[in-house]
Amino acid sequence: MIPFTGNPLDRASERRVDAAWLAAKRRTRNARVLPLWRLEAFLAGPEGTPNPKLCLIDGELADRLGENAIEIFLGLDGVAAIFARDISALQEPLEGALGTLGHFRDARSAAQLVNGTEAAIIGQARALIDWHQRHQFCAQCGARTDVMDAGYRRLCPQCRAEHFPRTDPAVIMLIVKGDTCLLGRNRRFGPGYYSALAGFLEPGETIEEAVRRETFEEAGVRVGAVRYIASQHWPFPSSLMIGCFAEAEARETKPDGVEILETRWFDKETIRAILGGAHVEGVHLPQPIAIAHHLLRAWVKE
Repeated sequence: MIPFTGNPLDRASERRVDAAWLAAKRRTRNARVLPLWRLEAFLAGPEGTPNPKLCLIDGELADRLGENAIEIFLGLDGVAAIFARDISALQEPLEGALGTLGHFRDARSAAQLVNGTEAAIIGQARALIDWHQRHQFCAQCGARTDVMDAGYRRLCPQCRAEHFPRTDPAVIMLIVKGDTCLLGRNRRFGPGYYSALAGFLEPGETIEEAVRRETFEEAGVRVGAVRYIASQHWPFPSSLMIGCFAEAEARETKPDGVEILETRWFDKETIRAILGGAHVEGVHLPQPIAIAHHLLRAWVKE
């Protein structure tokens, strides 16, 4: 399973506008709340606990964690309602009852420790709370907006403009030619770290057009056929990574030197060996949390 996919919750989106239903669900004994502190997820047990789980707390305890904290309805787990609560305003969140239950961990690390379905819940919660933190004021008139629909809409009381959580589409593509694939070293990566090329879609572009434009801009490579493989929600802050294979017309490359410092062609046997645990001097590939890792795995299996 690709991390941040496979969310098990029933989002019950048709009930978000029903304030009475939401309030009743929140008051039930089986309601559970995931606290997020400065976008870090709450995991059960002390730091270093092997194979930790998400720590969902009861509603009564959650109510004591910060007045006027933003709380979002994530969905239903069976009949139990699951919420996420932003407690970033607390200076020392682990003082008191929370400290006896678990610890906070940044979402990227937490997603690699919990199981796949819990990682998807972390991704949903982090993306929504991050959006609220960044969009408290109306982009049209500047007034402070109100949280509506259980966290899935903000409404400006001044000009009545509506604002909705956004997800930014991005393409990530494995460039292939024969039994070789092209990977690049981004300026943000350390020496020897290579990954698939990627970039955001621009207004008016299709997925295929974005793949071709980004590949040429970053690596100087013209590509023809583009094939969709899989997608991944990436909650940093909130993107949809659209994974593709793209057929290169030639192997000549020219890194842009701004975002991509180096490009390199790898044969399938080398990639297969590294994914299998072999050490190749000076080469590091994406970790399983990234869709680029799964694109490489899909390619070596073809």
